[in-house]
Amino acid sequence: MRQVKVAAIQMQCSKNPEENRKKAEEMIRKAAGDGANIILLPELFEREYFCQQRRYDFYHYAKSVEENEAVLMGQRLAKELGVVLPISFYEKEVNNLYNSIACIDADGTILGVYRKTHIPDDHYYQEKFYFTPGDTGFRVFQTRFGTIGVGICWDQWFPETARSMALLGAELLFYPTAIGSEPILECDSMPHWRRCMQGHSAANLMPVIAANRIGLETVEPSEENGGQTSSLTFYGSSFLTDETGELLKKASRDKEEILEEEYDLDELSAKRLEWGLFRDRRPEYYSIITKTAHQ
Repeated sequence: MRQVKVAAIQMQCSKNPEENRKKAEEMIRKAAGDGANIILLPELFEREYFCQQRRYDFYHYAKSVEENEAVLMGQRLAKELGVVLPISFYEKEVNNLYNSIACIDADGTILGVYRKTHIPDDHYYQEKFYFTPGDTGFRVFQTRFGTIGVGICWDQWFPETARSMALLGAELLFYPTAIGSEPILECDSMPHWRRCMQGHSAANLMPVIAANRIGLETVEPSEENGGQTSSLTFYGSSFLTDETGELLKKASRDKEEILEEEYDLDELSAKRLEWGLFRDRRPEYYSIITKTAHQ
């Protein structure tokens, strides 16, 4: 039996990066104290969700993986606490800026970086202004506590993300997220959001762990943002599933919480073999997925 305990942290993010990192460290320490081996924080937790507005000066938030304060914090805590930390950060590499994950093993080693593949561009989720589409391809990381796949927010809406990570050998799927209200569409996307990832879990016979932020974040008009006024309410609702997509743990919409669950990776592996879903795949007939619309 290979038992692993995972934790998803749901938190509110302020405009103060130091304050956010301090809160994240406190919650990581609490989860580790409860026995968690792999701990997931929300997407871009160092700051408020700056992609709500377009400001050229925000490009300066991006730093290399070696310089980013959240990554350095993650390395320090992973080594001290013996935990695995996928850390979300705004990455700069020469002239490109990425929405990235640094996967840090339980000895503080950075196993690698995944760069967000799918970049959204919607009202107040204006990520194409800030991020170059990722060039790493989907990745999995062989950690001390198992092989994990990490997608980032908008990646979670694409079944190809989850299936690709499963084919690469992932045993658990993690999604750090920043999602909330849809002021223009005027809909509650939360149930759809959850069901989409529950489907990825069921289709791949693999647990999904999602960590979201909470709270109202507002934009005040300024010369830098062209006088924009807006707000987003992030709806939390972080969750962990079993291998069938069933919700095992789910968080509220408006409270900071830590969700925890234990998985037997050997048992999950046996179930994937027993169901035969990967045995019966016919990839030679899936080329339509990679064809462009006009072909």
